[in-house]
Amino acid sequence: MNSNNTEIERKFLVRDESFRKLASEVRHIRQGYLCRDKGRTVRIRIQDEKAYITIKGEAAADGISRFEWEKEIAREDAEQLLGMCLSTIIDKERYVVPNDGTVVEVDVFHGEHEGLILAEIELKSADEEYVKPSFLGSEVSFDKAYSNARLSLTKNLYTMFTTSDLEQLAARHITVEAAEKQMESFRKGFPSLEITAAAGVGNGILVPDSAEEERYMQAWDEYLQEDHTILKFVPASGAASRMFKNLFEYMDGGEQTAFISEFLGNLERFAFYGELKKLMDERGVTEGRDIVRLLLEDMQYGKLPKGLLLFHQYADGARTPALEHLVEGAMYAQNKKQEVNLHFTISHEHKELFEKHISSHLKEYEERYGVHFNVSFSEQKPSTDTLAADKDGMPFRDKDGKLVFRPGGHGALIENLGEQQADVVFVKNIDNVVPDRLKEPTVRYKRLIAGVLVSLQKQAFEYLRALEAGEANEQEVAEFIEKRLCCQLPNRSRELLISKLNRPIRVCGMVKNEGEPGGGPFMVRNQKDGSVQCQILESSQIADKSLMQTATHFNPVDLVCGLRDYKGRAFDLKQYVDPLTAFISQKSKDGKELQALELPGLWNGAMADWNTVFVEVPIETFNPVKTVNDLLREQHQG
Repeated sequence: MNSNNTEIERKFLVRDESFRKLASEVRHIRQGYLCRDKGRTVRIRIQDEKAYITIKGEAAADGISRFEWEKEIAREDAEQLLGMCLSTIIDKERYVVPNDGTVVEVDVFHGEHEGLILAEIELKSADEEYVKPSFLGSEVSFDKAYSNARLSLTKNLYTMFTTSDLEQLAARHITVEAAEKQMESFRKGFPSLEITAAAGVGNGILVPDSAEEERYMQAWDEYLQEDHTILKFVPASGAASRMFKNLFEYMDGGEQTAFISEFLGNLERFAFYGELKKLMDERGVTEGRDIVRLLLEDMQYGKLPKGLLLFHQYADGARTPALEHLVEGAMYAQNKKQEVNLHFTISHEHKELFEKHISSHLKEYEERYGVHFNVSFSEQKPSTDTLAADKDGMPFRDKDGKLVFRPGGHGALIENLGEQQADVVFVKNIDNVVPDRLKEPTVRYKRLIAGVLVSLQKQAFEYLRALEAGEANEQEVAEFIEKRLCCQLPNRSRELLISKLNRPIRVCGMVKNEGEPGGGPFMVRNQKDGSVQCQILESSQIADKSLMQTATHFNPVDLVCGLRDYKGRAFDLKQYVDPLTAFISQKSKDGKELQALELPGLWNGAMADWNTVFVEVPIETFNPVKTVNDLLREQHQG
């Protein structure tokens, strides 16, 4: 503890018991808690022949600092007070290990937590450097499950997880509580959504007339001239392997289907043909399977992410989707300083390739479009991985007895999105791009939906300020929420009006349903407050499949989002996720079946509690590339 009554300590799991020989002393400790409120704890501790009462405050945001006050008391008083403590009395031995200027205290627990061993290093400041002895494992300072106050509430941590399991969880920064909730999800499942109707024109989907379109686009152009931070957010971590599924089958001995014949018969129309033809000539390759092998293996198109494949041919060369997103950003997302901010979420293995690819073209594109690009990258966090379960809902283990983790799906990117320091964010998939000659509709409707967003947001902010000042016409506010924000209210209480206005907002382009794949827009009842609002649902979320037949539109993943409140503060986006919209899928590993937990999708349950408005946009704005032959469509020919 430092001189300001602040306790600063880091907590670790312990990987071996070499600490026992290094200890300078061993103490016996029994302790309990008279108070365990959120903001404070009152602890009674008997350590050998001495006793203490300690008051601790709530941990700071860094997870390692908090107020601490301690006073020695009579042992007989402490014995009486322990009898008054809440729940479990903690019984442990503390090994005090000198450590190059610091002290490591290793607690070996007995009783309810037999088998648990934790170590703490107390520091003078949060950024103090220290030597980490070899017996320390992963740091768990972030996980409240390892606090003594929490341990006094719980039974043995080893009922489900072994020492090795806890080390695996800690290495991914997954808390024990989060892991236990995941396992509970496998046993209980998830409730069905209460879907009141498919959204349609006049019922959740806005179709502006030409005059309204012009007003909205003007609103966006004016917004760009103000001091705001605009960002284009592009999920780009997926590998392109599924795009070449047919080619892989053919390369591995499959028959030459109509799909393969179309591919081989139109090679010269692909933007990557120049590079492929060069390899074909160098190696004298003319046979179909060998050509496919050159593309998938030598050019590594079977392993690269979509964002780095050559999609569109121009007179001065070919472009990847990553470069097309730079161009789009310059057309509708540059601020008054001629800056364009883009953020790509990528996989760790492709980070260097993305950075090299973008940097090699950045100067050229900045000069061509007269802008300055700020391009950043992030990776999906290991802490968003989810545990796999066996058929009985218990942790699934590999042949070595280790826990098996799986990526939580694109819904995990809500954390990456929430970390962006931006006022307005466009979200669009990496493969939904077109050549320059077809960009005009995309740019127009991006400006349109962004104008809808900033117009609605401006009005919502004005109402929130009026409500705060007690000057609002609450009936008018309620009508705005129901008619403009498409949210049916169960009542019109002031508290509900504020909660519905003061949350993240998104405007989503929706395309008329013409048989393209994708989720759809629906009206869904909020189980917490009874309101009915717009949500984007996937077919896996809809129990009554007949509702799918009534959907007139589908989701092309064309979003613009407002991430700050009326006081300019960033929303904590994790607070607006509906965890009950996760789902369980069936997978396999090493020949054994397992259950996988998929987190709520980024534009589905991860944004379930946002204000959501749908706007009809033309099919011309939706041009995804699901298979390599989609690049032969007119929409992808330069």
